[in-house]
Amino acid sequence: MPRWRTFFSQYLRWSNPVAQVLVLSAVTFCVVLPLCCHRLLYSYYFLRSVYLDSMSEEVLRESLDRGQEALRFWRSASAGAASPGPPGFADAARRPGLLVTVVTSRRDQGSDFHYLLQVMRRLSGVLGACGERRCAEVLVCDVESGPLENQDARLLEDHFRVIRRSPEERRRNRDTVNTFEREKRDYVFCLRKGWELARPRDVVVLEDDALPKEDFFQVVRHLLSRRFSLDTLYVKLYHPERLQRYWNPEPYRILEWAGLGLVAATALLLALSCCSPRCLSFTPSAGRLLFFAVYFMAAAELLGRHYLLEARRLSPQLYAVSPATECCTPAMLFPGNSSLRVAEYLDGSFCAKGNAKDTVLYRVARATPGERSHSVEPNLISHIGAYSSVRGNPARPKLL
Repeated sequence: MPRWRTFFSQYLRWSNPVAQVLVLSAVTFCVVLPLCCHRLLYSYYFLRSVYLDSMSEEVLRESLDRGQEALRFWRSASAGAASPGPPGFADAARRPGLLVTVVTSRRDQGSDFHYLLQVMRRLSGVLGACGERRCAEVLVCDVESGPLENQDARLLEDHFRVIRRSPEERRRNRDTVNTFEREKRDYVFCLRKGWELARPRDVVVLEDDALPKEDFFQVVRHLLSRRFSLDTLYVKLYHPERLQRYWNPEPYRILEWAGLGLVAATALLLALSCCSPRCLSFTPSAGRLLFFAVYFMAAAELLGRHYLLEARRLSPQLYAVSPATECCTPAMLFPGNSSLRVAEYLDGSFCAKGNAKDTVLYRVARATPGERSHSVEPNLISHIGAYSSVRGNPARPKLL
């Protein structure tokens, strides 16, 4: 008998574990996952050349429709409003438990998307779901410094407190600085001004293209009830989905990845040992445990960690808190008076390319004794800002 026939008959019979492993791996990674994941944006199997353009256009169209609906909503609300002056906080004599400050400026491109109006429309909805007891007070911080005013912020003045720099503060802030330093100064201004006006117990700062999820306030309340929030400088409520993979320098993700593989492998081997058909020979052993751990780890990474994180939305208690990552700052929670400390830290640094405010905060939290920073997963906001107000924009933005 030829040697190759001897090899196949000895090692690649279906009853042989090696053959079963090869078939299982081939079917999973070459057939099942590609068929299931080729349209998942954050999966390794995503067919970018086929679907990226159409998916990007669909998301832009949905955002445009949402922006136009928000514009109609706030125009209608303003037409029916009879407020004689700018609104204040619900109870000025009592410190609000939570202040949400939305930082905004006028956009030269993408103004038809009305990102600020979308965000305020969503905040209005989730605040209304809180019932008689308000979840938070909301403040709009308009940092537009150009000759043209921010029309979206102007439209909201009948419904929310809108703050701006005084003419004197604008004159002091006229010196020519780079985009990153100007963005940092605007952020510091909003942090300090919000604290001066409301003296809140806790602060959330959203950029005007950070669209809150429906469970935003439920999760924030749960985070603030946990012990870690008593001694943290900030909690990041958003991290770009494309950077959420397991294969990442963050050590805790490697541990999470290995734990997922071991738990799934153990569960499968125990199930197979109890009710495995005769044609399968998978029984518990160290080698098979190792194989299935690697198998599930590879499947999870190729599928996309982002999609596994989405299962945590079932309950606020399931959201994961981990050490903070470096990028980015569209949604930040500052427990207690930490917003004042953050303003001081930012004031002490000059921002530039490669040293933006998110990098400054990340380094400060790591280098300053007693300071800690955290991230929550999955994200509590969707970053809808396809067009930036401070950086250059492509003709047609893409999702990736």
